[in-house]
Amino acid sequence: MRVDFYQLSQTSVEGALPQLAVKMREAGARVLVVSADEAQLARISDALWAVKDNFLAHAPAGGANDARQPILLTDRLNAVNGATFLALADGQWRDGATAFDRVFLLFDRSTIDDARATWRSLDGQDGLERNYWQQEEGRWVKAG
Repeated sequence: MRVDFYQLSQTSVEGALPQLAVKMREAGARVLVVSADEAQLARISDALWAVKDNFLAHAPAGGANDARQPILLTDRLNAVNGATFLALADGQWRDGATAFDRVFLLFDRSTIDDARATWRSLDGQDGLERNYWQQEEGRWVKAG
């Protein structure tokens, strides 16, 4: 399993997540987007609908068709849509996240200490690959 840490220094989660979601969907993955902040999930939804040249079908959890959603927005780890990719949009690690094939932990200055603690806690776990990404001139660059 793979955990990708994305440090948001030039854009918000709402600006970064749609770009990442396009790549996730191009890889054929179903996605679970998790945030404890309902307002943030609403902003993410708006941003996903606004993506040009890519239709990112999604819905908030709790609907009759949750299992059919390629991208499901929720406040808990409940991949009823069969998601194999998890985006932790609020920067908070959750128990059970390592059950996904790939986790995207998006964090900014307000959650950087939590991200650092998570990085350390995952160190040395068998079968787990960690990557750190930072923004440079609007692009994601893998940091050493």
